[in-house]
Amino acid sequence: MSKIIITCAITGSIHTPSMSPYLPVTAEEITESSIDAVEAGAAILHLHARDPADGRPSADPAHFMAFLPQIKQRCDAVLNITTGGSATMTMDQRLAAPKRAAPEMCSLNMGSMNFAIYPAAARITEWKYDWEKPFLEGSDDLVFKNTPRDMANILQEMGDKRGARFEFECYDLSHLYMLKHFVDRGLVRGPLFIQFVFGVLGGMGPDPENLTHMKLIADKLFGDTYAFSVLAAGRHQMPLITMSAILGGHVRVGLEDSLMISRGTLARSNAEQVRKIRRIVEDLGRTVATPDEARQMLHLKGADRTEI
Repeated sequence: MSKIIITCAITGSIHTPSMSPYLPVTAEEITESSIDAVEAGAAILHLHARDPADGRPSADPAHFMAFLPQIKQRCDAVLNITTGGSATMTMDQRLAAPKRAAPEMCSLNMGSMNFAIYPAAARITEWKYDWEKPFLEGSDDLVFKNTPRDMANILQEMGDKRGARFEFECYDLSHLYMLKHFVDRGLVRGPLFIQFVFGVLGGMGPDPENLTHMKLIADKLFGDTYAFSVLAAGRHQMPLITMSAILGGHVRVGLEDSLMISRGTLARSNAEQVRKIRRIVEDLGRTVATPDEARQMLHLKGADRTEI
């Protein structure tokens, strides 16, 4: 099997500070957590920003630039900046930081969808900040918008104009067909890096059968022009990404996707999750890719051609 890429999603925009004291919020926390994850074996860092005052998800380029240069100076990881941000953000807000940084990679959600995280509010009894509970509970009437026009705009702004390649996030089977549509239009060129996303309420469930079917259809649509990775929310994280490694895919961990390291135990860091999956995949006979090997595998432009 080819070398395996470990992506680490450091903080995201779903979990709130009241859920875990270990969730990185400030620029310093995001920086240190990122460096530790890379030292543990992550080749790609998937990055969101937070308002350091209260941990709220932020699209402000200043909040991103408070940690991006520091991470770049201290490690050689591939920096992958979200274009999804949060479902509460406008397209202009979501693209402000990626356009400023012109990174090697960006994420791209392959469709509009319900993005429901409101069940998490019922599990919290003490809140650190006033914004958290309404943010979670309001997701029962929240749609993440990414229309074909939106996606074409992101492909043009970040791909054609700035040379970024993409982590294509597919939350459903239909998202694979949407990606094929853009390939057929000539707006996307291989090699593709497809992230199968499981366990988000509004997307596909975390059933092993869904993973095997997603791979079957991706093989049919894209042949040998793609590589796949898997992320799974919450308690489904480690079982499904282990399955990905067995099937020849890549893996994503991080506190964006799960706050836990095992049942009932909070992960104390992103690096703890990276170390765990590294141990698992190496026991399976896979070799963990370095950042430069990941760049070669995904045909990235190189860190020297970014604006970070």
